[in-house]
Amino acid sequence: MKARATALVKPAGNTFSGLPAAFSVLVAKVLGRQSPHRIRRVLTAVSRGARPATLAEAEAAHRAVLGSSVMMAGDGCLPRSIAVALLCRLRGRWPTWHVGAQIHPFRAHSWVVAEGVAVGETGDMSRWKSLITVGSQGDPR
Repeated sequence: MKARATALVKPAGNTFSGLPAAFSVLVAKVLGRQSPHRIRRVLTAVSRGARPATLAEAEAAHRAVLGSSVMMAGDGCLPRSIAVALLCRLRGRWPTWHVGAQIHPFRAHSWVVAEGVAVGETGDMSRWKSLITVGSQGDPR
């Protein structure tokens, strides 16, 4: 799923922005090239001790990630979701991070959830089956 292009507008107010967002994007691009096992292991370690992210915090992180890199607004859901999670972690929070798939047609996808809502997603998320999950307590599922 592509992120909405309207999200490229710079966030207003005291939100995530600048260097922390750019750093999260850089780390996410590197981590996104690793094996699923390594990604899960790293995110599980990073998420330990974090409190669950609120929807507002996760949405602010999502907007900041999209605003910091034009490449994050396309089809790159894996590095985008990792960057959002890492940016939340810089504030002591963690959304639930997912990698999953749908069957008809087969597609893979990665996203974050906060307060039960898939952040930045416009489609019907009920069609997606989560295969890897890293929650705020660092409990991989």
